[in-house]
This record gives sequence, structure tokens and C-alpha cells, in this order.
Amino acid sequence: MTNRTQTRLSLAIAGLCLGVGISHGSSHREAPFLTEQPKVDASDFYMFRSYEPGRADFVTLIANYLPLQDAYGGPNYFDLDPDARYEIHIDNDGDAIEDLTFRFSFQDISNDIQLPVGPSGQETLVSVPLKQIGDGTVDGNLQQRQEYTVEIVRGDRRGAAAQATNASTGTERFRKPLDNIGSKTFADYSGYADQHIHDIAIPGCNGLGRVFVGQRKEAFAVNLGEIFDLVNTNPLGPRDGEGAGDLADKNVTSFALEVPIDCLAGSATTQNSGQPVIGAWTTASLRQAQILNPSPAANGKGATIQGGAFTQVSRLGMPLVNEVVIGLKDKDRFNASEPRDDGQFATYVTHPTLPELLEILFASAGAKAPDTFPRNDLVTAFLTGVPDLNQPAGVTASEMLRLNPAIAATDAASQSDLGVLGGDLAGFPNGRRPVDDVVDIALRVVMGALLEDAPNRDVPFTDGVQLDPAELMTRFPYLATPIAGSPNPSTI
Repeated sequence: MTNRTQTRLSLAIAGLCLGVGISHGSSHREAPFLTEQPKVDASDFYMFRSYEPGRADFVTLIANYLPLQDAYGGPNYFDLDPDARYEIHIDNDGDAIEDLTFRFSFQDISNDIQLPVGPSGQETLVSVPLKQIGDGTVDGNLQQRQEYTVEIVRGDRRGAAAQATNASTGTERFRKPLDNIGSKTFADYSGYADQHIHDIAIPGCNGLGRVFVGQRKEAFAVNLGEIFDLVNTNPLGPRDGEGAGDLADKNVTSFALEVPIDCLAGSATTQNSGQPVIGAWTTASLRQAQILNPSPAANGKGATIQGGAFTQVSRLGMPLVNEVVIGLKDKDRFNASEPRDDGQFATYVTHPTLPELLEILFASAGAKAPDTFPRNDLVTAFLTGVPDLNQPAGVTASEMLRLNPAIAATDAASQSDLGVLGGDLAGFPNGRRPVDDVVDIALRVVMGALLEDAPNRDVPFTDGVQLDPAELMTRFPYLATPIAGSPNPSTI
């Protein structure tokens, strides 16, 4: 096999994962700039009609940030950036411009804990190096934790914002749980985390939603190392033949928001049935100016000083788009762009490299890329939505997740991880649920599953990694309790 063939195949595989909008596929360290700014690196985005019993009138949005967390990563663990803006955008009229934005901002809550050190009567108070000095559920034991606010902007994201409130306390602040340090710090981390699921009153919406921001177990099932090693897997093997996946022992930080359907739906409807369609994507922004602080102070700014206007540095709608579809030279530009301007990236979709790479890499297994160009089937899958499913009438082609919330949720026990390809219309690409195996879906679609004349139309391509649904929760926030940094039971 020539180097050229191997390269073409790898790119083709990446394009497939992007074109379909992978459910387990995501965006980890995909752009050069974000390798330097992990706290604003968006890794996964989910949107689905809530399937928790009694929540059928709600849509759940989950934006994951700060990927590849090793549970033992202390003593600082994985706080979010208080100088950043994290946003979830909703387009409900089909014009690729946000109509509703949920903005999350974080604040550090510090408590300098000092211990007396030295001979009796001559003690010196010295600050401790750890975040906690005892039971993590007791505020007095914590040196640092985080709280956040949620703002709602209607229309252009740069417009006036209204403040959401904690329905239980009436305040504008919500508490974020500490990461799962271990069982000696948290005897019952699951119960502790549940205390940070808050009812939220959203200005302009009838009824209460729910919000949770905190660490969760990674649900992205894929072997990243093998994928980027020129797709070093067996594409025709068993769907679970490659083990648990490279991220099975990783955590991630989730922004989970449950909102009444009526609050999200707008004028966008499917052409024939008139059912609502919601488009959504997530972004993160930083201040334009950042300088290193040569003298960090405990009572002032830390290692950096930031200023100027906010500028977008991360973007994610359909997973793996930037990671394996957008050319390397354009990755940072894609992250700074908005869906309304996605015409500049259209060639990556209409003439994808992933199918060509798959053909080259797996020619001996009979892989054959479709010869139909432009690839309008891929444009439909992730730029416009599928007709009569989740494509708005008069839609502006743009990359984002799209959901038809009129389609009833499938209960957790009956969900197909192949989504629509598996006969489950409540799954990907009609939104995206944690269980949806979008890597396998994407591989099949990019190789022509939606084309009548594709040579491999019916070939069950797979990356060999499949999520066990038992790892997920069947209630909000759906992603599982994070892995503990210390797996040992409390020794004292």
C-alpha cells in the first residue's frame, strides 16, 4: 500500500465521521489553538427529547468541555475558565443565525485554609496545598470551588442578556460540584452530585427547566489512537471487537440543560408535516488580549491578565467535523466561524476525503468510495437536515445538530445505537443521544448508505467500539457518575 493511499483513506474516514455527525465521535484537541486552551475545548454536543419518565415535554442539551480528563489529575483537577464564556446557541427559524443563546459564566469561590504549624505557642499559620482538607460536602473544608450564572440572550448573541435564576433559592448563582476526587473525600459522590441538579427559571419561558454543570464519565466510545493511526482497525469486524475504547477511563465536564420544548421551538418547521425543527451548536469565547502576569498574587489576578472584547475560539455542532473533515489549515478558522458562513467550508462536505482514504486503506477488504459528486447525501445529513425528518423549509445550509422534537422519545431500554439507520427516528441524525454510535453511523453514511448506487451501500462498517448502554443514566443529566480519582475505599 502506498503512502498516498494510506493518507487518502485516513482522510476519507475522518470525513465520514463528520458528515454524519457522530454521536460517540467528538472533538478532542482537534484544532492547533485548542491544544493550548483545554478549558474551552468543546468535545461533544448532544441534543434530544428527554426520555426520563415524566419529562416528555422537554429537550435536553449537553455540551461537554475539557476532554481527556484523568480522574487522578489533582491537586487542581479540572475547573472551568472564569475568564471565558461558554454558550449554547439555538436557531429556530432555519436561517443559520442564533435566535436564543444560553450563556454560562463561572466564578471562583476561594477560602484560604491555614493550619497552625510549629511548636506549641509558637505556631505559624500556613496555607494548605490541597483543595480540600476533609469531607468534600462541607464548605468549610474547601479551599476553592466554583459557582456559575446562566444568562439568556434572545436574537443576536451580542444583544441584551436576561438572568436565569435558581428556582429553589431565587438567586442568580448555581453551584458546581467538585470533581470526583475519591471516596475518602466523598463517601457518596453520586448523591453529592445530584444535589447540584438545579431547577432553573428561564426568562421568557413557561415552566421550569433543569441545569447541571459538573464532571461526568466520558461517553464517547472510540479508539482515538487507532483512528488517527491511519484507521488502524478492522472496519468489517464485530462492532465491539476493539475493546472498551481509549476513553473508557476518562472523565469530561458537562453543561447539561433541560428546557421546555415550547421555549426552544420557533417558526422553523418541516416542509410537509409542519413539525418544529430546532438547530443548535455550542461555542466558547475568550478575551482578545492575554498577557502573562510576572507577579501572580493571592488577592489579585493569577498567572494571566485578560482584557478586550470576547472572541470565539471553539465551536461544535455535529461531532468530528473539525477533527476529521476540515483541512488542517482551516481548523482554527472553523472554530472562530458561525454557521451562517459555512459556505466557505462546503467543499470539505461535497467532496470529502474520508471515503477516498477508506477505499485506499481497505481496498483489499472491498472498500469502494462512492463516485457521486457533489455528495448531496452528506450535505443533507449534516448541513440541512433530512427531508420529512428534521429539515426546515427554506433552510440555510449550515453545520449544526437539528432535532424534530415532535417525534416521541424512545425509552432508554428500546433505543437503537444506530439511530435512524437502526429504525429509531428519535436518534441521530435527528439530534444526538449519548447512546447513539455515530462513528459507525458516519462510516456507513460516508461510504454511501444513503445512496442508491454506492458499491458499499449495505456494508456494515464499524470502528469496533460500542458503548454499553448500562454505563449511562436514564435520567438527567444522563451521563454517568465520573470515575473517582482514588478508587480505594476510605482507609480511616
